[in-house]
Amino acid sequence: METPVHRHGATADPQSGATARSQAASHENAPGSASERGSGSKRRGMSTTALALPVAAAALYGLWTAFVDRTSGSSLGHAWLLGLIAAVVSGVLGLALVSVQSTLITEVRALAYGALFGTAMGYLYSISHTTGPSILESVRMGLVLGAVMFVVSLYIFRTHRTREPHGEHRPRGGHLTHRSQGAHRTHQPHPTR
Repeated sequence: METPVHRHGATADPQSGATARSQAASHENAPGSASERGSGSKRRGMSTTALALPVAAAALYGLWTAFVDRTSGSSLGHAWLLGLIAAVVSGVLGLALVSVQSTLITEVRALAYGALFGTAMGYLYSISHTTGPSILESVRMGLVLGAVMFVVSLYIFRTHRTREPHGEHRPRGGHLTHRSQGAHRTHQPHPTR
């Protein structure tokens, strides 16, 4: 007869098995071991790609800000300084969002991406003209583009991710409540009878 202990790979002598497992665990987690080197960024929850995307987006946003400011009539030095500040601020906010996104539920994460994108686009819209649009126009543009980003983010997060901080998504139409499961269940005799 197979017990749960045998199913999970335990040895016949529980004391020697515990000793072997603790030695393996201490060797595996030793500083400089292969498992620590290989999962350095995964342990913190961020991959290289997850770090590279906000940095690249911040650099592009800074260049775009400098271009928009320069074409609206500012001096070259002012445009580059504004672009640098925009790149640093958006990069810091993007990295902060990427570092905490795994702890957020899908809707809040999509809302955070929408808010960041809407604020960035609203600011770009506000510096885009020499006379400058009104603050209400910039806010309206930021809200519209932020809402679009929210919908797109929500769609992407819902269709491409199955694991959430609060548990896995249920498949569409494949889940039943406990009450409805009981109604569909036929009576099976107990296996020990």
